[in-house]
This record gives sequence, structure tokens and C-alpha cells, in this order.
Amino acid sequence: MPDIARDQMPRDIVLLVDDSPEALGFLTEALEQSGFSVLIATSGQSALNIVERITPDLILLDAVMPAMDGFATCRRLKANPAVSQVPVIFMTGLTETEHVVHALDSGGVDYLTKPINIDELRARIRVHLSNARSAQSARVALDAAGRHLLAVKGNGQLHWSTPQATRLINAATGSDDGLDLVVAQIAAWMAGRDKPGFSRDASFAFAQAGEASLQFAFLGAIGADEYLFRVTGQNNRAGDAALREHFALTIRESEVLLWIAKGKSNKDIGDILGLSARTVNKHLEQIYVKLGVENRASAAVKAAHVLHEG
Repeated sequence: MPDIARDQMPRDIVLLVDDSPEALGFLTEALEQSGFSVLIATSGQSALNIVERITPDLILLDAVMPAMDGFATCRRLKANPAVSQVPVIFMTGLTETEHVVHALDSGGVDYLTKPINIDELRARIRVHLSNARSAQSARVALDAAGRHLLAVKGNGQLHWSTPQATRLINAATGSDDGLDLVVAQIAAWMAGRDKPGFSRDASFAFAQAGEASLQFAFLGAIGADEYLFRVTGQNNRAGDAALREHFALTIRESEVLLWIAKGKSNKDIGDILGLSARTVNKHLEQIYVKLGVENRASAAVKAAHVLHEG
């Protein structure tokens, strides 16, 4: 009975990339006997094609291949968000220090020298699968907590973003490519932090069309090349206060009304303010009563009059 249960458990998927038929046959047999499901690619391009359809749990990558070598293949793989967190172990007969460094710089987490020792291969795979699961668990925990967080590399390139942060950024910028817009500004801020005389303020605003819509708080480094930011929606505080005073609104109601005046949908407002759609609707009901209107268009018009007068 235990054997049946174990057989029914999903197997970890290893993508094996090597141009040598002999190496592929030898390694495939060894990996399958160790309980892994094996996908085979005989070139870098073939590997890139495979990961467009299936996400492996780990990639074993030959360093020396014709056309596109392992180093270039790894860089291309790491540029794909779907597999950027998948550990890559290089297999190489190149033991010179510069080749090892090249492998790690390309995004690999480890390397094995040929001829491959199967016991060592199994051990390395188990360690890196465990590490990858721990890292994934941390990201899932952040997602489950509803945190508006994102991480960048030292050069400002996006490392990862929680779904909550992505939705907030897209809503506040009015773009499905909001991450691309803000990451460029984050990169500039990161570069400036290392310059003499730069004010190392721990937070800064993202400005679009002359108006700040997002605030980024730098939380510090969480890895060798991973820097964490918290993102929040930022209203025009003067406008927020004007609406609150003029219509006798609560703080949250004035925030909702201000975003309505800016043309945001209920969904966008929920993402920006961290509210459920139900809560946004409840605030809207109270706003309509206090403004003496029956719909959001009328509320937006009344709010616009107050904001323009201010």
C-alpha cells in the first residue's frame, strides 16, 4: 500500500539539456531510476521551446553546446519569468575558474564536472530542489498575506513582485505594463543611492504626468542581490483633505471618492487601497448618501468641482 501511494505522488520534473546522445541516455536512465520525470532537449533553443509549454522543477544544462552554449541558454531561461526561479545546475568539463564563474554569473546555482558522478548528481539535485521550494514557500507566504511587495536586483532589474503589488501598480498607473514603468524609476533610484551626496531617503514617490500615484519604501537587502520594496497608493493629500472637509466624509470615504474623481474603477480602487470589492461598494453607498447623488458619475462631478476650487 505505501508503494502505491508513493507511485501516485507527482514526480519532480528535470529538464536535461545536452547535445550528446550518449550523455542523454546515461543521465535519463539514472534520473528516472531515482524517481524523476525527465524532459530532454538537445539544444539551447529546444530547451527554450520546452519551457514555454512546461515548467520544470530543475534544469541540468550542458555548458558546451553548438549554436547557443549553456551560458547563453541560461541567461535566456532566466529572462523568462515563468522559469526565472527554477534552479539551473551546469554540467561541464571546463574546470577553470573563469568558466565556473561564468556559469554562476549566467544564473546557475551549481555545477558538476564531467564525467558525472550519479550519487553526487542526486545529492545536488535534492539540495537545490529543497532550496527552491523554501524560496517559493516564502514568496507564497508573502502573497497569502496580501503584502504589496516587490524585489529588484542591484541593477534595478525586477526580481519578483507579489500579485497584490502588481495589481496595485497597474491600477495606479492605468497600464497593464505598470511594472515596466516603475522599475525604470526604481533602477534610477538604486543607482543614485551609491553616488556621493545622494540623499539616502528610505522612500520615494513614483510620478506620472507630474502627479505622484505610488509611494515606494525601501525595506533593505534580503539576499546577495535582492532588495525589497513596499509599495502603497498615494493620493493627492490636499485634495483628499478638501473632499473630507467639504462633504463630511471619513478618511477612507474621501480616499475612495478621490480615486473615483480620477476615473478609477471599483476594482482598481480596491487594489490601490487594499480593500475588497464589497468594502469599496459599502463606502460608495455612504458617499452617495453624503453627496446626495445616485451614481458614481455624479459623485465624480461633485468631487471634481471641489478639487478644482481647491
